[in-house]
Amino acid sequence: MSAPPLSAARTAGSLVFTSGQLARGGDGAIVPGGIEAQAEQALANLVRVLEAEGCKPNDVVKVTAWLTDPSFGAAFNAAYCRIFGAPYPARSTVVSALLAPGALVEIEAIAVRP
Repeated sequence: MSAPPLSAARTAGSLVFTSGQLARGGDGAIVPGGIEAQAEQALANLVRVLEAEGCKPNDVVKVTAWLTDPSFGAAFNAAYCRIFGAPYPARSTVVSALLAPGALVEIEAIAVRP
């Protein structure tokens, strides 16, 4: 499979828009281990993209997350709270199928570059 036609992040003025981050490990495969492991990996991937653009998690103002099952909410929130602190970013959480086989979570963000 070829890489999808997208950028990991794009900027517009001081805003940084990230593409959705999946729970892909260093080998590009979706990590095993259920929602907890996937939430941690997807969030770690998001932080890496933000850092490459000069941002930190506290620079994030809006998050959109997709979960494949509504029962994953508590586990996702626990991982999310380890990355984002109060005041939390505005957030939308959607339950939806994801294109990547085996993916349980995807997360994107909008940040303000300091």
